[in-house]
Amino acid sequence: MADSDPTPELDDDAMRRFPVPDFADLPEDLQERITEETERAGFTPNVFSAFGYKPSHFRAFFAYHDALVDDSALDREEVEMIVVAVSGVNHCYYCNVAHGALVRIYARDPALADQLVANYRTADVSEKRMAMLDVAVKLTESPTEVTEEDIALLEAAGYSEEAIWDIAAVTAFFNLSNRMAMFADMRPNDEFHTLGREKRE
Repeated sequence: MADSDPTPELDDDAMRRFPVPDFADLPEDLQERITEETERAGFTPNVFSAFGYKPSHFRAFFAYHDALVDDSALDREEVEMIVVAVSGVNHCYYCNVAHGALVRIYARDPALADQLVANYRTADVSEKRMAMLDVAVKLTESPTEVTEEDIALLEAAGYSEEAIWDIAAVTAFFNLSNRMAMFADMRPNDEFHTLGREKRE
């Protein structure tokens, strides 16, 4: 790493119920990943600081996260919309704020994330995407009530078989993420609150 690049410092307030490790004490592969994310974002997202608590879980968590984002039949905007709708019904403070910022950035819409958090049914989205959100929220709130009719709903809306799988996978993963963030009391970085607030063309 060049001398001009600052070494990431993990925020002690990244989570409040477990200790946040010192960056220097982390395994080299975790240090490399956190440095990459810090350089990309301009700050170290607190989820990386928090999951550093248990390196084996850090690796597994972010490997699956990366697969969901990088190998998806959904576009990134749709992935983040699912995350925020699910996090909204789960009342996950960290994910509402952090992924709300990503919704604003990818959708180029400063209002969409707030709509999704407050009540996804108020969101100004297409019928196709509303079907996606309906099924994601149903899988979150009432998983035993999901049936073949929900698959058919997504098919009728125009989603491919792979995209339907990805809708469920993103939903399931971020229910896990929400619960860990809430249990550990992860706190969103201040920077997330203001990202993407200006409307972009």
